[in-house]
Amino acid sequence: MKLPSVPPCSIDELLQRAEQLAGLTLGELGQIANIRVPKDFKREKGWSGQLLELALGAQAGSKAQQDFANIGVELKTIPIDLTGKPLETTYVCYAHLTDVAGIHWATSSVRNKLNKVLWVPIDGRRDISPSERCIATPFLWSLQAEQEAALRQDWEEIMDMIAMGDIENITARHGEYLQLRPKAANGSALTDAIGRNGQIVQTRPRGFYLRKEFTSKILADYFGE
Repeated sequence: MKLPSVPPCSIDELLQRAEQLAGLTLGELGQIANIRVPKDFKREKGWSGQLLELALGAQAGSKAQQDFANIGVELKTIPIDLTGKPLETTYVCYAHLTDVAGIHWATSSVRNKLNKVLWVPIDGRRDISPSERCIATPFLWSLQAEQEAALRQDWEEIMDMIAMGDIENITARHGEYLQLRPKAANGSALTDAIGRNGQIVQTRPRGFYLRKEFTSKILADYFGE
């Protein structure tokens, strides 16, 4: 198996690349990519996703656009247990904390990222070393109307609080399926946000995450459970 040097030209080509990865362990794929597999993911939580990006030819990295912008597809790895249930929430994208007045759901980064997703489930059991964790069957998923309505409601509630200067009052409990949580390499990182009186204040960067209740339904629908 040879890793691609360019992004896929079509969804079919992306799926063909993804199907080749099913059944490989992260150690085997790391060997193909000539990349060392960490002993654990405590300090390298995004390592699996970066490896899959390399293996599939994604080029977006941490940019606001989709990982495969030319074909409109986002890549999301998801750690699962033996029953196929997600073990973690799924990071979507960073949240805008200033200049939010002109942002609407239809053109938001959250909707853009989740409109069409290539999900790559990976064995995420903690008692198995990262190198031995197996890549399950990747599948393509498109955002459906009912799912979008639920996410939009959560997103609008959270964005309204940001616009009103309530950033510090937003907790992980807000949102039925979409939540806002601190997202930074370390706790000392700060960014601008809107304060209670409209002034600019400093706060920790935030990111949008999908709750496990949402992604578990996606997995169950695809695998027929």
